[in-house]
This record gives sequence, C-alpha cells and structure tokens, in this order.
Amino acid sequence: MIRVAIVGSGGIAGACHIPALRGESRRARIVAAVDVDEDRAKAFAAEHDIPAAYTSLTDMLDKERPDLVHICTPPFTHTAQVVECLEAGAWVWCEKPLCLSLAEFDAIAAAEGAAGPYSSVVFQHRFGSGAHHLRSLMAEGVLGRPLVALCETTWYRPPAYYEVPWRGTWASEGGGPTMGHGIHQMDMMLSILGEWEEIRAMAGRLDRDVETEDVSMAMVRFSSGAMASVVNSVLSPREQSYLRFDFAQATVELRHLYGYANADWSSTSQAWNPPQDVPSSHAAQLGELLDAFERGERPPCQRRRGPQDHGAGDGPVRLGADRRSRPARRADPAVPSTTG
Repeated sequence: MIRVAIVGSGGIAGACHIPALRGESRRARIVAAVDVDEDRAKAFAAEHDIPAAYTSLTDMLDKERPDLVHICTPPFTHTAQVVECLEAGAWVWCEKPLCLSLAEFDAIAAAEGAAGPYSSVVFQHRFGSGAHHLRSLMAEGVLGRPLVALCETTWYRPPAYYEVPWRGTWASEGGGPTMGHGIHQMDMMLSILGEWEEIRAMAGRLDRDVETEDVSMAMVRFSSGAMASVVNSVLSPREQSYLRFDFAQATVELRHLYGYANADWSSTSQAWNPPQDVPSSHAAQLGELLDAFERGERPPCQRRRGPQDHGAGDGPVRLGADRRSRPARRADPAVPSTTG
C-alpha cells in the first residue's frame, strides 16, 4: 500500500486530491495531512478520515515516512517543500507552478535521485482520453503534419480574487494568468506539438490592481515548423478554454473551461473516435503517476533539462507587466525543457 500525505488543506486539496486518492484506495492510503493552521489541519483530517494531522512538514516526514506527498500550498512555498520531501525519500506530486525560477527548478532536480524519488507537476489536462487520442492519431500520421494552433485561456477573476495576500505578486505567485491559469492549456499544447523553437510575447496589466500581468499574448514557432498563437487573460467575462490544432489533413478543436470530456472535442477527421471517455482530472493523472511509482520509473509531467538548456538564471522567470519580450529561442541560455 502506497502511503500518501497531503500538504495544504485548501480548496484544491479537498475538491480534487481527496477524490482522486479515494479512487485509488486499493493501492494508496492517506496517512497524514499538514497545514500551518492547526485547527484547519485537524478539521481537514477529521472531515476526510485521515488518521494524523500536523502543522510541521518536517515532523510529518519524520514520523509518517510517506511514499508520496501531494503539495497543495501557495506557489512560493513549493520549492522548499518539494526539496524537503525528496530529501526525505518521498515522491512528490505538486500543484502548478512547480517553482518560480530556474534556480529553484535546478534545486528540485538536484534533490531527486537517479532512480527516485521523483517530483511531478499537476497537469491533468494531458490525461483525458481526448488528449491521448489526439497524440495517438498524430503518432499514426492520420492527421498529417501540424501547421497552426490556437491556445486560449480567457477567464475572469474579479478584483476580490486578489484580496488573498499571495495572489498577484511576483514573489509569492510568480506571475499572473500566464503562470497560474493559462499554464494548463499551454502544457497540453506542448504535449501535442512538442518542443518550441522561438517565442515572441507581450504582457500587460490592463485592469487589476496587481504587480503581475493580467493579460499575456505570444506567438510560438515549434521544432516541427508549426506556429501557434497563445492568449491568457483573467479579464474575460465569457470564460473559455480553447485549443485548436490545424493539421495538413484535419482540424481538431477543444472547447471547455476547467476540465473536459469527449463531448468537448470536435474534429473534421473521420478517424476522430476516442475509444474511451475519460475526463481530464486529477484522478486521470494520479493513476498514471501511481503506475510509474509501482514500476519505479520517472512519472509523467516530470521536467528535465535538455543538453542545450545551460546557464540557469537565478531570478524569477517573468515577462514584466506592460512589457514586450525580445524573441526567445531554444538555443538561448537558461531555457528549460518543455516536454516530459
């Protein structure tokens, strides 16, 4: 039985991680919950029938010796918590973003062992049956080569959303909708189209009272030659998550908001017919993560640097609000690998 601990007792832990773990009860058991607020930790543990509650991650790791730790805390805490868990011998599944800088990325990679423990990031949209089916059709060459893509995360977050102290700042959230919202659609786009070669981008702080951007846009050229347009916004009253892939022989589209099923996909290809209907969810990704744990293999969504990714920077990875970027290319220093 895989011993699991949950760090952080906020909404994402209860709404997504608990149900996913309950669905894997034949091979995973929650042994502890951790929160800096003792009352919240105890209440969360009592609500979800978790046998132990802690306010100290260090104490929990020492006493419970979990095999896997779910990190569900604010972004600025991730790196220290992930590294501590890895150094204690536990695998880690961390909510996005994994970290806030390339230096932090390198610290996490250094804490992993050659044969584990490993860290993985919650990117659940990769794991629905629609995404799996699209990658299969691409591998079979049914759709032709990829040419054009659209990746849009147009969401709405009112000013009150940013009253939470850690939101909207570079130091604690690490970015705006690029880092915290559109990251899921961008990750799925990367899982379909592979490595990028060049990016031109701009970001703006148009309306919200935050340090970070509230809108960003980019043009991306991929190694295959395909080109994509990316839009991230928290200012859009009619919310939508939208991906479109134009191949030489077919178009594939996905319209949803926070998660999809097969009904949210459409295609001009007669080959489009996913054999299963598995929604994108934490549960779908967790199953593949636990499979990797049992085999002792690197889990999906486990980032590694490529040989060209040299010279990691020490500061946050950011395009400041109200700024344009110079073109960024894969051969440039301090660029992390995007597939995994």
